Amino acid sequence: MAFQNDVDEGIDYSDIEEKYKVRLEEGFDHILVVDGVPVIDKSKLDKLLTKIAKEFTRKGAAIKSDDISVPWNDKTGKSHGGHTFFINRFTDIEKFANLDEMYVEPQREEFKPKEHLRAWLADPLGRDQYVTYRGDEVSISWHGRPSQCEVAFEDNQNLRTELYVSWSPLGTYIATLHRQGVRLYGGPSFQHQARFYHPLPIVVAEDMPQGPRFFSAEDEGNNIAVWDIKTNHLLRTFPAILPEGEGSKKQMAWPALKWSADDNMGLQGKKSLKIEGVVNFEWCPHGEKDREDAAKASRKPAENMLAYWTPEVANQPARVTLLNFPSRTVLRQKNLFNVSECRLYWQNQGDFLCVRVDRHTKTKKSTFCNLEIFRVREKDFPVEVVELKDTVTDFSWEPKGERFAIVSSSDPNVGNPGQGVTIKTDVSFYQLDHSKNDFKLLRTLAGRTTNTIRWSPRGRHVVLATKDVPKEEWGSSIQQLGVADHYGVTDVEWDPSGRYLATAASAWTHTIENGYAIWDFRGQEIEKRLLDRFKQFLWRPRPPSLLTKDQKRNLRKNLREYSRAFEEADAAEETTVSAELVAQRKRAVDEWNAWRVRVAEEMAEVRRARGKRGESLALKQEEEDKEEIEVWIDEVIEQIEEVVE
Repeated sequence: MAFQNDVDEGIDYSDIEEKYKVRLEEGFDHILVVDGVPVIDKSKLDKLLTKIAKEFTRKGAAIKSDDISVPWNDKTGKSHGGHTFFINRFTDIEKFANLDEMYVEPQREEFKPKEHLRAWLADPLGRDQYVTYRGDEVSISWHGRPSQCEVAFEDNQNLRTELYVSWSPLGTYIATLHRQGVRLYGGPSFQHQARFYHPLPIVVAEDMPQGPRFFSAEDEGNNIAVWDIKTNHLLRTFPAILPEGEGSKKQMAWPALKWSADDNMGLQGKKSLKIEGVVNFEWCPHGEKDREDAAKASRKPAENMLAYWTPEVANQPARVTLLNFPSRTVLRQKNLFNVSECRLYWQNQGDFLCVRVDRHTKTKKSTFCNLEIFRVREKDFPVEVVELKDTVTDFSWEPKGERFAIVSSSDPNVGNPGQGVTIKTDVSFYQLDHSKNDFKLLRTLAGRTTNTIRWSPRGRHVVLATKDVPKEEWGSSIQQLGVADHYGVTDVEWDPSGRYLATAASAWTHTIENGYAIWDFRGQEIEKRLLDRFKQFLWRPRPPSLLTKDQKRNLRKNLREYSRAFEEADAAEETTVSAELVAQRKRAVDEWNAWRVRVAEEMAEVRRARGKRGESLALKQEEEDKEEIEVWIDEVIEQIEEVVE
């Protein structure tokens, strides 16, 4: 042991000690100076420190009151400061104090034009875009006529994701989710626009309804963060509210953050509302009429309308309430009894609100459903009730219309179907009858397996779909337009124009015949691709049209004149396709003849080399060109007519 110590004493460890030496923090970069705090005495110091710590925590930087030092005036017994907080680094104060008083004009940066974020709307062919996510590859393509379908962007080094992709509601950006956070891309070449650090994001939602400004995301820790896209600043964070109860799943339902129809009820202002016992709420969307009224400067903008419901508590019935915000004026209330659950469905123009009320009998052994429909545009908000004996599994309003469709079933296994059990459902269509001021039943399709309803964004057409069974297209007068089959379908989505429908079989659900198909509104298949490890298909949304009502009316009035140009383009397209097909066939025949001539000449050379008589192909061709034609000539020698009695 003594020998070992003598050996260690002779070794110089100074280089290793210097390399792994723990260095203490010598600078002041980690110290922040908050200026402008109010002048207080000792009695209000704790409240001030608590306020400062709270403001830092709201911005995502949690600090403790014990870590804050306040400069104090011992003579007056009060602190220094004002009433507005200003934050600077401690090292910046010294830099500002030693700032050179001589002004030096900064060097101007060279102007670099940026790409327009909505350039795809100026496509001369009027095509739509869609994104596909397969394996590790993200591809964006154009969709139009067969000759116009092409890849718009495909760069696996630039545009890639680890989780999934998502378009912004107005189609301005595309977001890719990574384990470190979220990236935004935009423009014709999909250049990188912004990056937001948010560890392990699982849900993302960009934009407010009226424009690309705010961006929110939720992570696996159930924390919600909101950023400003233009400045990339983190605006606020929210803790997630998980369902209560022992039997409930500890998972937050998205969306947990719901924006109002305009930009006012977001993170701006200090108005807030808290209502105890609310289970769910929905903002009323703004329709075309609301946007036109808002555009008029002479008229006061309308308030945002909020619908929410509260469950039964003790002797108090369940209640659905319509409320104006921020004035908090209660517009209408409806009491409900024996309620198990309520679902709120706004029509996209804000004309109707349907409350799907799942009710139970007094014995609670069976359930049934009622539809409470509020007519929002009329005086006193009249309510129409549609009573149903079955359980409603899906509800959908027709966009810009007065019709809705429901999927209902009387099967007792509708809530928890077992493996291999087929649930029979009925699909019913209702429409508002102005003569009776009530919703009347138009048609019921009984004995089906439909569980999904998807209206076209333009209305008129609706798709009734179910996993692993044929999907059906229905027209404006409840007439069936077509039936199609896409095995293993998991997603059904209309394009923004309402002319095409995309169905996808995602590998996130199963691994059998993954891929996507595109159909027209008549149910005819236009394109189908089977792709291994296919995960996602999303149409690119379009912003609201800039045309006024009068301009749209003139377009519909003169549609025949405009349709001629489209018919000519379609005819030219068919002619081009036919000409290309004929040219392709002619090239194939010419290649075959050239190959035949070349091979025949080579065979003739081989035969002559072996001493055999080799006939040239030209001689054979000449003989083949000789044709023997037989002509039959009929000559009438004599013609006799006899009368037979």
